[in-house]
Amino acid sequence: MRLLFLGDLLGRSGRQAAIDALPGLRSRLMLDCVIVNGENAAGGFGITSNIAEAVFDAGADAITLGNHAFDNREIIGHLSRENRIVRPANLPKGAPGRGSTLIDLADGRRVLVINALGRIFMQPHDDPFAAVDRELEACPLGVACDAAVVDFHAEATSEKQAMGYWCDGRASLCVGTHTHIPTADTRILPKGTAYQTDAGMCGDYDSVIGMDKEEPLRRFITGLPSGRFEPKIGEATLCGVFVETDDTTGLAVRTEPVRLKGLLKETLPSV
Repeated sequence: MRLLFLGDLLGRSGRQAAIDALPGLRSRLMLDCVIVNGENAAGGFGITSNIAEAVFDAGADAITLGNHAFDNREIIGHLSRENRIVRPANLPKGAPGRGSTLIDLADGRRVLVINALGRIFMQPHDDPFAAVDRELEACPLGVACDAAVVDFHAEATSEKQAMGYWCDGRASLCVGTHTHIPTADTRILPKGTAYQTDAGMCGDYDSVIGMDKEEPLRRFITGLPSGRFEPKIGEATLCGVFVETDDTTGLAVRTEPVRLKGLLKETLPSV
């Protein structure tokens, strides 16, 4: 199976870049499944049902979220009806939506998608390791699903690396999101799980993690906020991770970073 995971869509620039590129990427890379983190898709904070539907129409099979999952109140009701959108699994009991989903592909294969929030340098929630363990145990790779993808939305690289090893041998891919900067450690872990500490964002990199530079710079220099953060709306770079899995085990046999257009050096997997 060939999987593509795209990092955080940042505002109009990032989401439009993904929407425009996905049909061609699905064909060019012969992708079986595409998963997109959409938690910054609406003005940099959260997602709306209309944006989610546009991303699905472009070719995404699932959308993961993060700490801005509920910033747009309109999405809350949609989460209970749309099983292709996944919010963090370690939110408090009673939170709307679901922490994992099982995607049925056209050829009958099934992909488990799990989302979890880190706790270091972030608002603390329930234990993400226990939550991910619970979801993986409930739907074992190679038994109940043909591939499994864990999106760990976290700040600290150490926590993300620990999650990678926690998932090793039980997931096809464990990938970090949230920091918006693509890391250079794309690899397959010892037991067969593809890993990258952060997928990076789909957004304009002439920015401060996707936001127009003026307000973040002012806050760093003066310590005083004077306005809201606004997404930078120049040409976006599409960032993510490509994984090819073994048809029998569901574990990774190949993984490569993906960067397309914009300011960063382009890299695409060979077909």
